[in-house]
Amino acid sequence: MAGKKTLLVLPGDGIGAEVMAEVRRVIEWMAKKRSVAFDIREGLIGGAAIDATGGPLPDKTLADADQADAVLLGAVGGPKWEKLPYEKLPERGLLGIRKEMGLFANLRPALVFEALADASTLKREVVAGLDIMIVRELTGGIYFGQPRGVDTLPDGTRKGYDTEVYTTPEIQRIAGAAFDLARKRGGKVCSVDKANVLRSSILWREEVTKLHAAEYSDVQLSHMYVDNASMQLVRNPKQFDVIVTGNMFGDILSDCAAMLTGSLGMLPSASLGAADKKGRRKALYEPVHGSAPDIAGKGIANPLATILSFAMCLRYSLEMATEADLIEQATRNVLASGLRTADIMQTGMARVSTSVMGEALVRELDKLVS
Repeated sequence: MAGKKTLLVLPGDGIGAEVMAEVRRVIEWMAKKRSVAFDIREGLIGGAAIDATGGPLPDKTLADADQADAVLLGAVGGPKWEKLPYEKLPERGLLGIRKEMGLFANLRPALVFEALADASTLKREVVAGLDIMIVRELTGGIYFGQPRGVDTLPDGTRKGYDTEVYTTPEIQRIAGAAFDLARKRGGKVCSVDKANVLRSSILWREEVTKLHAAEYSDVQLSHMYVDNASMQLVRNPKQFDVIVTGNMFGDILSDCAAMLTGSLGMLPSASLGAADKKGRRKALYEPVHGSAPDIAGKGIANPLATILSFAMCLRYSLEMATEADLIEQATRNVLASGLRTADIMQTGMARVSTSVMGEALVRELDKLVS
């Protein structure tokens, strides 16, 4: 049996526990059929952590994350906690763990499975065969910049403000991650900014261009303003290979790209830190979708994004590319068989629950290794 891998599982809130249960089913399959031992530890984050400890990110969760080979996260947030003070909100737990683990590179693939090419709101010919990787800077920019706050002015009016800040090292390391990925994919990077308006984006464009010229001239580099990029994503998405951009722009564009695939329930993500001297990276894997409190507990959530996030974990953190390929192929097979959860339901297909979708995927894994 291969060396035991330590995984910290953070189900979180809403549908997080439901979709994570299906990942646990796949992990159990891996242990039985692929001779991979996993040391599974479970922790708290978000609203669940607030209820248990009073804060969205307990120290124990951070300590366990530091020792794990990878972290798997479900989702955070919900109306139960939305009136709490800003620093106590469940989402601060998610932002906090990313920051504390140094997870600066968020990889969000937008891949259209052939069986779902008609599920997108765009025409089949626009999205069929789509395979984009959005690389979002995750620990800088306007989400973390200072100063920030809400002030009351002398005349009684209120002013809210946030600061968009990037430094040369922050820009260079995320651009380097994008260029490295492009070398393994289609060899193209589009850097997205707002350099016609924002001084921070002028610096972004200059530093990306410098790094490209110095170390990555074999990769094709283009630049695009974020407003044009959002339009191009729905006009001609297959022009892109790797998109690299800042925190806020990446947040918005990756959700836009999600709908090209038919549903947020189909999109995984990986958040990676810098490699240490042994080549090990801290990493967190999570579906792009949120906690979906309106459907929590109904057994109708799509678990595939979370399962595909586990596949990314196998690929990027555990050096198990073969097993990652198996999960991705099993996903294709399940979709081709006509099974659909509510979010990707199509005429003539069979609507199934969260657990039935998970069971079907495990059966396909069995077939693939038989």
